[in-house]
Amino acid sequence: MTIRDLKAKRSIVNDLVASVVVFLVALPLCMGIAIASGVPPELGIITGIVGGMIVGTVAGSPLQASGPAAGLVVIVWELVQEHGIEMLGPVLILAGLVQLLAGMFKLGQVFRAISPAVIYGMLAGIGVLIFASQFHVMFDSKPSAHGINNLLSIPSELYKSIYPATGNSHFIAGSVALITIISLLVWEKFKPEKLKLLPGSLIAVVIATAIATVMKLPIQYVNVPDNLVSTIHLPKLENLIGVFKPSLLLEAVALAFIASAESLLSAAAVDRLQHESKTDFDRELAAQGFGNIICGALGALPMTGVIVRSSVNVEAGAKTRLSAILHGVWLFALVGIAPSVLNLIPTSSLAAILVVTGYKLVKVENIRKLQRYGRIPVFIYFATLGGILTADLLFGVLLGLVLSAVKLIYKVSQLSIHVVADVNDYRIDVYLEGMATFIRLPHLAKVLEQISPGKEIHIHLQMLSYIDHSCLDFLSMWEKQQENQGSTVIMQWDRLVERYSKPLVSGRSPEEDKPSPSHLTV
Repeated sequence: MTIRDLKAKRSIVNDLVASVVVFLVALPLCMGIAIASGVPPELGIITGIVGGMIVGTVAGSPLQASGPAAGLVVIVWELVQEHGIEMLGPVLILAGLVQLLAGMFKLGQVFRAISPAVIYGMLAGIGVLIFASQFHVMFDSKPSAHGINNLLSIPSELYKSIYPATGNSHFIAGSVALITIISLLVWEKFKPEKLKLLPGSLIAVVIATAIATVMKLPIQYVNVPDNLVSTIHLPKLENLIGVFKPSLLLEAVALAFIASAESLLSAAAVDRLQHESKTDFDRELAAQGFGNIICGALGALPMTGVIVRSSVNVEAGAKTRLSAILHGVWLFALVGIAPSVLNLIPTSSLAAILVVTGYKLVKVENIRKLQRYGRIPVFIYFATLGGILTADLLFGVLLGLVLSAVKLIYKVSQLSIHVVADVNDYRIDVYLEGMATFIRLPHLAKVLEQISPGKEIHIHLQMLSYIDHSCLDFLSMWEKQQENQGSTVIMQWDRLVERYSKPLVSGRSPEEDKPSPSHLTV
């Protein structure tokens, strides 16, 4: 056997082991995210199967695992509550088409240019909303459609569970959820080295399920049908036509935007975790869109590349895309062979896993990272978070993007103007530094027009990092006006010309070849 054969065999073994580990991580999350999104748990499993078996085959990030993501819970919940589950498929098909076209037109890198303040604020807002909604599900209660209401009603939920009414199972469900959280935290803290690849979420759900089954607790359980095919509902023609309503078009674009950002950020993180392969971001974006079109056609949940599953995949030793593909195969096999096993899982246990997931999305260290760049990124972070909590996910993200754009405009329009007069008030020196653009033109005009005529005026432009044609045109016009009024204007372009002008023409002196202000190329 050659060395190449040995490496190939070892790679297959590594991928096989890693696929089982990713499957064990994905199983409770697929069902939990579906329940949190307001849809049956089997729809989350279908998305996990598509993410593994189909998207894993064509993905641009070979070691990334795709499936239903916590980051889309809020927008899916709002969509289902407002428009009904029958519109989820058509909206998802349209969102997937947007992603597919974006990948085909090489827009994958654009999504990576989103401000970290907006991304961190979005994740924190999603985390708070997941925490607040699933806190109620832990006690077998139904959450409100509004995040603020869920947050404000947490004390009453606790009171209702501690002092339950007759025949009320809130306390029992809450106890199962508490056992799940304790089991998860203890496993992550003290797990044996030999079993470190076993996910804490699975261990916690198994313990809670065993207790609930043995004691036959009167609480809510997962309900997965014996035949997975029966849960697939192809979109109806009237729903496909109805997706072109303005409100649903906006939902589709928002879904595509958030899913793409989360997938590509996850892919970038996977690249930092290993050196086996690097991501083709355009291909990954197109693959995610293709997968979401299929999920929409099957009436399932939307998918993204998920950093939790992907990091576990890398840590477990995956070498190729075979691992991601096989984890979808194992999900398909489990649902096909033993769906009744899933029906033993308490709903409150899955909700507890998502409560911990939501808590982890709100990372204080992200705020510390933003503080290094000043107060404005922190402000954008909290504005995005506040917009999500008080309005909805789309509003919060758009608010963050608008504030980031305003910040960018402010930064690129910084222009310092210093006017210095000599003791005789005859020579005036004007120093410009920064970015001379049309945005700051009114300020520049106001300063220069205050200079009285009959002076020797030196305009120092060497420290400008950029000047646009509107400012050049104004300076040229102002220079002629001043000269007509008896002033002498000297424009000092030297270093600016060196940066922006073409190479000198052979045989001409620098002064002869220097462009006039109206012809300076920028």
